Amino acid sequence: MKIVLILVLAVLIFLFLIMPRLKRPKSKVFEQKYFAHRGLHDNETDRPENSIRAFEYAVENNYGIELDVQLSKDAKMLVFHDDDLKRVCGVEGKIADYTFAELNEFRLLNTDQKIPLFTEVLKVIDGKVPLIVELKPYDNPSKLADMTNDILLDYNGIYCVESFNPFAIRWYKWKRPDIIRGQLSGNLNRSSKDKKISYFFCRSLIFNLFSRPDFISYDFEDEKDIPFRLDTHLFKAVAVAWTIKTQAELDKSKKEFDIFIFEGFIPE
Repeated sequence: MKIVLILVLAVLIFLFLIMPRLKRPKSKVFEQKYFAHRGLHDNETDRPENSIRAFEYAVENNYGIELDVQLSKDAKMLVFHDDDLKRVCGVEGKIADYTFAELNEFRLLNTDQKIPLFTEVLKVIDGKVPLIVELKPYDNPSKLADMTNDILLDYNGIYCVESFNPFAIRWYKWKRPDIIRGQLSGNLNRSSKDKKISYFFCRSLIFNLFSRPDFISYDFEDEKDIPFRLDTHLFKAVAVAWTIKTQAELDKSKKEFDIFIFEGFIPE
């Protein structure tokens, strides 16, 4: 009998830890089903990821946009995804290692496109399509969340925020509970080949205790993970799939997900 009680208690504690926010604010952000990953980009052309051209093209085609923000050495907020600059700009180091003036000299994937400021991107989008803003803090999640919020205070468009870092999303829980917030997760060990214990905790969603997200943005390949299914089926959190790269993947994912972040094709 004691074993049964312990198991029941363990299950209840686990459910409490992974529970999303239950009473969510109303928002139009997810009236859009499809979000172009880092803009509607094509890295083989002059429209690379997270570039002004990619964002313009997404707006022209009426797709929502998912983008990434991080801080430069002099605390300028730029739109850039990777942990380092090597793949996209061909130079060593991270965004945080350079000032904005120095970063302004680099180009995206051998095009004429520069790493844009977040404010520049917002002017281009101008509220025409909804945004998913991914916060990528590498040292101070509260600072990045605070600065993101300051910029978005003057933005009239529809948006939500998400992050792999639950403490960035916790800032929104405390300071801006009116903003829709999401927890990013999935099997990060598979993508990074780096067996970190923090990746296990991220995948388990137990850090939802801190962030109490409104939606779970999950690697679509991990749709059978129990924590994800509990959050989206039992607690009815919105399920966002990343990153869908073919129509076949999209069709397969429609059973478990509500919203789709896509790249490399145009959804039918």
